[in-house]
Amino acid sequence: MSEIELLKINDFENKEFDHSFYANSIGNHLLQHHSRIEKAHKHNFYAVFLFTQGSGIHEIDFQKYDVKPGSVFFLYPGQTHSWELSDDADGCLFFHTEDFYEMTYVSNSIKDFPFFQSNYSDKCIYLNKEQSLVIENFFKHILKEYTADEWKKRQLILSFITQVYICLNRYLEKNTEIKTSNFRHYQAVFSKFEKLVDKHFKKIKSASEYADLLNITQKHLNRIVKSITNKTTTEIITDRIILEAKRQLLYTDLTLTEIALKLGYTDYTYFSRLFKKNVQIKASDFRKLYKNKT
Repeated sequence: MSEIELLKINDFENKEFDHSFYANSIGNHLLQHHSRIEKAHKHNFYAVFLFTQGSGIHEIDFQKYDVKPGSVFFLYPGQTHSWELSDDADGCLFFHTEDFYEMTYVSNSIKDFPFFQSNYSDKCIYLNKEQSLVIENFFKHILKEYTADEWKKRQLILSFITQVYICLNRYLEKNTEIKTSNFRHYQAVFSKFEKLVDKHFKKIKSASEYADLLNITQKHLNRIVKSITNKTTTEIITDRIILEAKRQLLYTDLTLTEIALKLGYTDYTYFSRLFKKNVQIKASDFRKLYKNKT
């Protein structure tokens, strides 16, 4: 079995944006790319989906979300996801590369928006009717500009995208238990911590070593992590290991021992206990369970 399929933005129809931006209705996108979305895949771009009708399930890195009118999903590059959608599912979507956004704005970054900042940020928000109409209107403007040939269309599309992101972040801050506005500094440090974990989790599994890399005390790192995620630093490291283990179990033919070694565990028995403790089933049973679903 090969590694999970990586979809690139130039795999989709692209209108004069150097393969850096794509927009469509969900209905048309499904008609054109239906065979791609049912299998688990990942992207090399940022993606936002607004559903205005239909139902189903959206699975993002083994976390399942209900699809219903008013649901908005955020994906950043590298996340694994798949869909199970009803035949009447529809709405709007847009995809863009990091450069499409950041090469235009000098002082703005895509990572300014918390839903693209962390594995622990919300990947779905359910809007009420009023909120959904506001966001849908922005999507319609984006799609209209995308399909037109007008002066400064890129700049106008970017303006609409930024308004979408700002409005969605405001809605999230009203709904989330973590008040992002109260933890700007903590968010910045936590984002650096996550990047370090992503880079080093196969070799570095100690909370104190990550604190050293960040030039802060382990106690301060624990305080930051707890404030953002309500988890310990060690739990965040373990979560990343388990996520990668799940991906390897599902999308490769590596043996359990080979996966353990790839993740930095020479003692398979220890790795096996760690997996079962966190997932509540054995690694071999997890692989069988998901293979039976596909």
